Amino acid sequence: MHTIVQRFEESIAGRAYLFEVSAVDPERFRASIVKAPGVPTALMPFYGTTADAAVCQLREWLTRAHSRVQASAPRS
Repeated sequence: MHTIVQRFEESIAGRAYLFEVSAVDPERFRASIVKAPGVPTALMPFYGTTADAAVCQLREWLTRAHSRVQASAPRS
C-alpha cells in the first residue's frame, strides 16, 4: 500500500511551520508538524475527516498556543 503525504507550509505568529498530512483510513487523515521533511516532532498528531480539516485543527491549536505565550510574556 502506498501512502500519499501532503505537505503544507504555514506561518503562525511569525514562525514558519511545515505540516505533513497522510491518510490513515479512507476518511481519516493525520496532520503533524515536521522539523525536517519526514521527521515528525513529539507533538501529538491531529486528526480530521479530510487533509484540510486535520491541518486546520493543528493550525488552530498552534495559534492558541502562541496567543497564550504572548499574553503571559512580561511586558517591558
